[in-house]
Amino acid sequence: MQLQAIILAHNEEERIEKCIRSILAENGDFPIYIIINGSTDETANIVRNLAKDEVRLHPFIYEQGGKSRSWNRFVMTDLPQFADYNIFIDGDAEILSGSFAAMAKIFAKNDMVNAVAAPPMNGRSAEYYRKEMIEQHYLFGDLYALSGDLLTRMKEMHIKLPDDLIGDDGYLCSIAKTNLQNEDFWKNERVAICQEAGFYCEPISYFSPKSWKIQYRRMINYSVRHFQNKIITQYMRDKGPISIPVTLSEIYANHLPNFTPRGGINAYFDRLALKKMREQILRP
Repeated sequence: MQLQAIILAHNEEERIEKCIRSILAENGDFPIYIIINGSTDETANIVRNLAKDEVRLHPFIYEQGGKSRSWNRFVMTDLPQFADYNIFIDGDAEILSGSFAAMAKIFAKNDMVNAVAAPPMNGRSAEYYRKEMIEQHYLFGDLYALSGDLLTRMKEMHIKLPDDLIGDDGYLCSIAKTNLQNEDFWKNERVAICQEAGFYCEPISYFSPKSWKIQYRRMINYSVRHFQNKIITQYMRDKGPISIPVTLSEIYANHLPNFTPRGGINAYFDRLALKKMREQILRP
């Protein structure tokens, strides 16, 4: 089976080389595409320097940021061709040795599988997430693989991620489980969990002001994603992904009046998220 690796990186100068080298250590002579989107740090220069010595590395640099927007642009337009399975990795993740081979075996054994997900290997909640992934068949955006067949059908049907979607993982998981249809066709088994694969991410340092700033922005994004998922769920229950617009902000006005902040620690960030989403309605 043919494979290719696709790394999405935004301002990952501290982690991108570790990510790339962990992938280069995997067996096989496969291409590695690095999609650098909206970065203002040294990520692009680091990748360019690595690419001088590694012919398998193919940098693509987009000035405009946004993971989902960049995913669409590269996967649906600039990617030369789909492999049998296509592995997506976040630029701050290091993969567990042998992950690619383990994920490939799952595709080879089951034609029904559209996606293979790998669990986190570090962090205080790693065991919890591993258990949840096995039970719920969901995937993390840090490391997952999609079949070439699924991507080919997505392209033929003009199905993309909404450009302003926060997080690619939840939506891709849904369309993989429904086989690009609505929730009437939902089957968890179409997303397989590979327990022999995994990824490592840099843990949050509670003594670092930079980490706190990153986590603060991340919590707001998590809340935006929570409300975006509620919108997407309505479409998936009706006509499926083919009916979801290019940007979710163009339909915010139809949905935000029905949304209220959750309780507990989420309440503060939900309010900030809703404010941010309302401001996007006003933009041309």
